[in-house]
Amino acid sequence: MQGAKTSSYDHRLLTRRVHFPMARKVYVNRTLNLKKIRYIGLDMDHTLVRYNSENFEKLSHAKIIDKLILRRGYPEALRKLTFDYNFAIRGLVIDRDKGNLLKLNRYAAIRASFHGKSPLDFKTHQKLYKSTYIDLSNGGYMAIDTFFSISLAILFAQIVDLKDLENAKAYPSYAQIADDILDSLDEAHRDGSLKEEVKKNLDSYLIKDPELVQGLEKFKRHGKKIFILTNSDFHYSKLLLDTTITPYLKEHKSWQDVFEIVVTFAQKPKFFYENHKFLKVNPLDGTMTNYDEKLVPGIYQGGGAKKFTQDLGLDGDDILYVGDHIYGDILRLKKDCNWRTAMVLEELKTEVASNIKIAPVMSEIDGLMKKKEPLEDELTAILTSKLDIGKIDEPRVELLQKQVTEVDTQISNLIKKQQTHYNPNWGQLMRAGNEESYLAYQVERYACVYMARLADLLEVSPRTYFRAPRRALPHELD
Repeated sequence: MQGAKTSSYDHRLLTRRVHFPMARKVYVNRTLNLKKIRYIGLDMDHTLVRYNSENFEKLSHAKIIDKLILRRGYPEALRKLTFDYNFAIRGLVIDRDKGNLLKLNRYAAIRASFHGKSPLDFKTHQKLYKSTYIDLSNGGYMAIDTFFSISLAILFAQIVDLKDLENAKAYPSYAQIADDILDSLDEAHRDGSLKEEVKKNLDSYLIKDPELVQGLEKFKRHGKKIFILTNSDFHYSKLLLDTTITPYLKEHKSWQDVFEIVVTFAQKPKFFYENHKFLKVNPLDGTMTNYDEKLVPGIYQGGGAKKFTQDLGLDGDDILYVGDHIYGDILRLKKDCNWRTAMVLEELKTEVASNIKIAPVMSEIDGLMKKKEPLEDELTAILTSKLDIGKIDEPRVELLQKQVTEVDTQISNLIKKQQTHYNPNWGQLMRAGNEESYLAYQVERYACVYMARLADLLEVSPRTYFRAPRRALPHELD
């Protein structure tokens, strides 16, 4: 199995047409009537507050290395590793036991594989995986499903190479490496070492978006109640909201006037299925007190979705929650609370633009496939007839095989041209060849709508009726 840069796509995956529509901003999986939504909930990091992802992931990469060396005894050689933001994408899976990175299709079949930073060749891939369908509930696999995990995937691949190529005895097993990196990343979030760096240089890590703030005020003006549900602590949340929201408000004095309720340190996804108590936060100094009364507008810590919806007199369909984490924000929420869901996929902006650019190339591929199909059908018929009549038209077979090969060569060249518009290692975010990627499958299954930025959703009318498109089934494509 090759990496995308060496054409991992099978021509058979291109037998159905792929159409790229003109760019829209909000994409619909399930019908959603914003008019009926009473409360709009927002994750903070990477949703309400946008980060410069490359800068933040570079910082995460450095902090993980520090902790691996200082706390877990890894060699100083790690400090020489350079950060390559474009090596990995969201939606990959780490094979903890084999030291591999995998890209899956919607059925969890492997469509691209790397060992360390090198693509596995077809023979090696077949030996390791054959036709394996990955069971992501198996502890041997680790999903890379958030922006905060990109640095994890990159560093895992780099350390696998160091283990293989330099000094294997200086490093633990592949599985332990994966666990140590994940633990170090979690620790960097918990102990504040990442956030302290962000605080020191807000302009390097945060993206200020006045259009988003205007959208918030518009939805507020139309009677929507807006709340924040974040895993970040109050003091960090306040700093980010003071920096990215308050300065751009035109109809309100402070972010506290915009958001009906703010829940900090929510411990998502546990917030959606466990019943922790709420603490009331004093916005003046961040001190907290136990709170057992009915929720009212204000700032809180902890708590759970059951009390939240009951106290506010809401049903699941009354709430639309917007987040960027497929598991922590969307999947468990959809399973446990039945709130309506919207997902932010920042990468969509460039992916949709690339889709539009390569539409003519895909049209050429489609035309070539149409040209090849009758040639293959005739070739199959001739070879099959040999069983009945005992002989075949050898010159015709030779000509057909030559024509099919020529078309295949043209298709291969076009595929290589297409791939230059996407990640050089993994291709498109939302596709694995011509199939949906596993990430796309999860988004389709659990997100009612999705978009590149929260601002894209806030640009529409608060009364918008999003209609899900009718999807053609395979038998309807003939």
